[in-house]
Amino acid sequence: MALEVNDSNFEEVVIQSDKPVVVDFWAEWCGPCRMIAPSIEEMSAEYSENAVIAKCDVDNNPQVAMKYSIRNIPTVLFFKDGEIADKQVGAVPKSSLVEKLNALL
Repeated sequence: MALEVNDSNFEEVVIQSDKPVVVDFWAEWCGPCRMIAPSIEEMSAEYSENAVIAKCDVDNNPQVAMKYSIRNIPTVLFFKDGEIADKQVGAVPKSSLVEKLNALL
């Protein structure tokens, strides 16, 4: 299951992680967010040893969303060593997300 990150634990879970981190910025009302949710959950199970897969609800965590200029959802940010290494905006096939993550491993 993907980790839930929020305004208060984002720094600790994402920025300070020693593994690559994938963060899915989403909202309950967002149709395309629901479309990619199963892919995010599958990746969470498949990459549990090598990466952190997380979700951040933009409605409940406006500080993180504002800090990273999240204007469209879903937006998936790929972090490595506390920095944004890649980004995907909009619903895409799981293979696109996996490809970007594999590039960071």
